[in-house]
Amino acid sequence: MISMIRNFLGRRDVRRPPSIPSGERVYAVGDIHGRADLFEYLIRAIEDDDAARGPAYTTAILLGDLIDRGHDSAAVIERARRWGSQRNVEFIQGNHEEMLLVSREDTDALRSFLKFGGLETILSYGVDPQAASSAELHELQRLMNAAIPQNDIDFIDAFKKMVRIGDYVFVHAGVRPDTPLEHQSGRDCRWIREPFLSHRGDYGGFVVHGHTITPEPDVCANRIGIDTGAFLHGTLTAIGLEGEERWFIQAHDPASRSEAA
Repeated sequence: MISMIRNFLGRRDVRRPPSIPSGERVYAVGDIHGRADLFEYLIRAIEDDDAARGPAYTTAILLGDLIDRGHDSAAVIERARRWGSQRNVEFIQGNHEEMLLVSREDTDALRSFLKFGGLETILSYGVDPQAASSAELHELQRLMNAAIPQNDIDFIDAFKKMVRIGDYVFVHAGVRPDTPLEHQSGRDCRWIREPFLSHRGDYGGFVVHGHTITPEPDVCANRIGIDTGAFLHGTLTAIGLEGEERWFIQAHDPASRSEAA
């Protein structure tokens, strides 16, 4: 269920490797998408790995898209909040969290939210499936708003656009090349693919991101993507960072991997 890949550096060049400040350790987690089971396995693996490595100031970062597509989004939000009460955890807002927040007042946004797996989130909060399937859009919006607690909405609304630690930039989707990090728009940080993915230059920091699914971590000279398709392929990935070292920890769902094969 859990695997670790050490020192997976991928395509390398001659530039100095990015690093985390001395005495610190970071774990970043890719898109969870309602897979509370994989999230729980990965939390336990991260905690075990952190304890085995000895003392450090450790930060965990969730790269966004905690919700939608999978069936346990409400449980993921509850577990994320609880983990954040137990250790230092940074939360980054993904495009799916953005869609949820906007959908509460905008039915056009709700229509898009449903196309992107939002119904699974609504049902995870206890809305009756039959009532949801037969409801008009405005009624479904009312059911959703009544079902999702305000403290969950406030929690999600407080998620950050970007986190920077040492030479690393942590963001959900990516950044727009040739735009200073401090001027990046929230929309780009949550939605961008191109020209971010194909850019080979410097972003102003080494970017760790999710959003774009790849079968394995996408390791490049200027970025690493760690959305390995938890809802689609049954693999949830985290990257560990300390000094110039990096390693991956993965939680696997054997059933999903067999189906994908």
